[in-house]
Amino acid sequence: MSGLVNALVIVAVAALVIVRQFSARQIGTDRRWWLLPAILAVVALREPDVLDAHHHTGSALLLGVELLVALATGAGWAWTTRLWIETDGSVWSKSTKASGGVWIVGIALRVGLIALGALIGVHPNTSAALMLGLAATLLVRAGVMTWRAQSFTGTAGSVPAYGSSMAQPARKERA
Repeated sequence: MSGLVNALVIVAVAALVIVRQFSARQIGTDRRWWLLPAILAVVALREPDVLDAHHHTGSALLLGVELLVALATGAGWAWTTRLWIETDGSVWSKSTKASGGVWIVGIALRVGLIALGALIGVHPNTSAALMLGLAATLLVRAGVMTWRAQSFTGTAGSVPAYGSSMAQPARKERA
């Protein structure tokens, strides 16, 4: 794929995922949560020049840092997402303002890495690196969310949802 097509795929997938996550959605713990990240990773790794041909070490380091930022973004996004259990026992999620902040910081760090690469003369295939980073972000987020959702529906009983640990008012007894 060309760089423009990769950029459009990255923007489309990121926009779709972000918009969907800021609305309440049911989490299915048995779904193939790893499928979209795996497809993105395969597409990214099929691209030529994932690493700069003239600066293998520098581009590998930048790609490694990109992946670390992606993993941290995915974990931060998953842990700042609110989970709750509905009355039918299904687990639901909705990203919070903190999740949006995690995305903004992650994007800013990635832009900084691209700028750093340009500054030191390392020119890897940026769109492939970004797609690989997006795949890592989505994979970690989906994995952590699935793990969190399974802890709500585990065999040891239900884990209380956000806010349900608040004390209930005592009933008044009649004399």
